[in-house]
Amino acid sequence: MKPDRDAILKALEQVIDPELKRPVTELDMVRDVLVEDDGAVSVTIALTVAGCPLRHAFEEQVGRFVGEVAGVTSVRLGFDVMTPAEKAALATRLRGGREERSISLSPATRVIAIASGKGGVGKSTLTANLAYALSLLGEQVGVLDGDVYGHSIPHMLGVHQKPIAVDEMIVPPVRGELKLMSIGFFLEENAPIMWRGPMLHKALEQFLSDVHWGEIDTLLIDMPPGTGDVAMSLGQLLPRAEALVVTTPQPAAQQVAVRAAQMALKTGMRVVGAVENMSYLTGTGQELFGAGGGQALADEIGVPLLARIPFDPVLRESADEGNPVLEVAPDSEAAQAIAALAKSVAASRAGVIRKPLTILG
Repeated sequence: MKPDRDAILKALEQVIDPELKRPVTELDMVRDVLVEDDGAVSVTIALTVAGCPLRHAFEEQVGRFVGEVAGVTSVRLGFDVMTPAEKAALATRLRGGREERSISLSPATRVIAIASGKGGVGKSTLTANLAYALSLLGEQVGVLDGDVYGHSIPHMLGVHQKPIAVDEMIVPPVRGELKLMSIGFFLEENAPIMWRGPMLHKALEQFLSDVHWGEIDTLLIDMPPGTGDVAMSLGQLLPRAEALVVTTPQPAAQQVAVRAAQMALKTGMRVVGAVENMSYLTGTGQELFGAGGGQALADEIGVPLLARIPFDPVLRESADEGNPVLEVAPDSEAAQAIAALAKSVAASRAGVIRKPLTILG
């Protein structure tokens, strides 16, 4: 029995682009479908760029879904590359038909800035692992590495592929269900960034307007330490953003973290809570960096202390290897504490949009 071509096209509706997270049929990526009398099927998919690093995901999905159609004896997948006109049409489709340049996030997307007063408190490690923990709760999550000078999110999540340009739109790399964007994706090896304030603002603006974040539930932004240009730009570009402030237990870190919280409040952000990182040595309870800083921070800024994350060597090791601790050691104390934090953050969702998103000139 010769396979039905309409049934094959129906099966292709289940093939999801791993980066755009939408069916290839909806994105007009299916260029050709040929059905032979003996049941052999050939499918051609047009990619945004030649040599797409995630071609294997298309091969696996097409082989599985088309192979299940009655009468199909074999499946062959070929690839083509979109023309500039097709890329422009795809970019317009992804923007939902919007022509003006504006923040590309859905109005329903929750934006949380992970902030700290000083460096070295484990903010980036916490951001990467919190993002993964939220995805385990069923959320679609994006991570923006706003720490332009100290960009480390790609390394901590083991993502090294470059973003893809579709017309003037940037498609962020993915790790499973996580979407990531960092200035580190555009640099050669470990090149330094030497920018002044206006360039930082422009980079953040592009990451929020030119990157196709899609229908994500939460965007976590790993902020640089302190109260500088990026923090001010974020308050201007995302007036409905929220903040989660990270400190370590000692007073020196706590007192500086208060400034980051005050900065967030002055720019109109809602501070959802405080997190004390490196609270104690896992397995022993020894307080290596003192005690009480997290609670003191929470009390001073009038927010709950959402978590005390232990100093756990497995957390450091997993970050160095590019893996979330909840993936490699889900039963560890650190993993359990971060999982609990994710539940608290998810439960604190206000569900109210207070201001419209910024339209960029």
